[in-house]
Amino acid sequence: MHNIREILNNVYYVGVNDRRIDRFENMFPLENGVAYSSYLIKDEKNILMDSVDAAFGRQYIENVEAALDGEDLDYIVVHHMEPDHCRNIDVCMRRWPNAKLIGNTKTFKLYEQFYNDEFKDRYYEVKDGDELNIGDHNLKFVFAPMVHWPEVMMSYEINNKILFSADAFGSFNAIEGHLKAKNVIHKGNWLDQARRYYINIVGKFGKQVQALFKKVEGLEFNAILPLHGPVYDDPESIKFILDKYNKWSTFTPEEKGIAIVYASMYGDTEQAADILAGELADLGVSEDIKLYDVSDWDPSYIISDCHRYSHSVFAPINYNSGLYYRMEAFLEELVGTGYQNRHVSFLNNWSWGGTSLKKSKEILEAGKHTYIGEDVLINSSVKEEQVKEIKALAKAIKEDLDNTEI
Repeated sequence: MHNIREILNNVYYVGVNDRRIDRFENMFPLENGVAYSSYLIKDEKNILMDSVDAAFGRQYIENVEAALDGEDLDYIVVHHMEPDHCRNIDVCMRRWPNAKLIGNTKTFKLYEQFYNDEFKDRYYEVKDGDELNIGDHNLKFVFAPMVHWPEVMMSYEINNKILFSADAFGSFNAIEGHLKAKNVIHKGNWLDQARRYYINIVGKFGKQVQALFKKVEGLEFNAILPLHGPVYDDPESIKFILDKYNKWSTFTPEEKGIAIVYASMYGDTEQAADILAGELADLGVSEDIKLYDVSDWDPSYIISDCHRYSHSVFAPINYNSGLYYRMEAFLEELVGTGYQNRHVSFLNNWSWGGTSLKKSKEILEAGKHTYIGEDVLINSSVKEEQVKEIKALAKAIKEDLDNTEI
């Protein structure tokens, strides 16, 4: 049975929800699945925007057939060749043998890597800025390389000012009834999931996102339709997500706050982190203070908040004379998302060896951070002298936080 929704005049949502998947890209935990979005424009020529994951082929084809309502399909646009969006393209090409496959040179190269050249004679290659008129709708193709794959492009429907944005502006979570962003963006944890999606999937490509913003500067948007998550079709939600993407892609903190990230095998470093958090609160810090154990939390959540907040405190520990493996992996992954220009402090604990602080700073050094306060150095467990040092560090962070403008 089909499940389709007309979201704009003659623009249909034909996507599906995947609530059984528990990890996106087999890496990032999903709390409530994910949506694979696809859209059909009905006009003098009918055009399908992308497809969905292989697991939903039957439902997807039923959706497209229902939206077409007996009409033929003329074009399939491939904005992004990642398999969660392209695994049913070959099925669609066989189901509608008159359809042409729209993409760019890199699209077709990747297509033949995932599949073969079975449909080569039906390729419709476009270049950046090319237009295609299908009746009352006129599409302009906007290349967006490395947002977040090299072949990525978007389609701007000129007459109705609709941006089909590929993975950009997407979010984790399946659709729960409300397909319009205006009904969800200020509720629950939607923003946390949108941020976690952007930072971990697209985050390192901030320069490319900014290049896209420059390319579309001056265009008006009545709607933005991404390949994951809700659609944006009102001025408030469009402005909201564009503002967020501008902050995220310039690596600008969203708000003042402190993420304290620690490693602890036997509780001593955790105790130091707790003492610091309590001292910050006692000094009157009203902003968020978040504590994360790198062994308990999936890195994607910690990384998201490190980007969100103005300040971070890292508390690495020594392991086999080097850096505790999970902290090392976390810091490498954090740096891989483009983490930079934050106010950073350190607590450090070791029993012997003692290179973990040095290695932590080496990993982070490319981010051009501002270091706040004196490093607190702990040998095995917190003593009264370290409590004094932790209090001094808390005071330095509080003063800097008060003087920080967002």
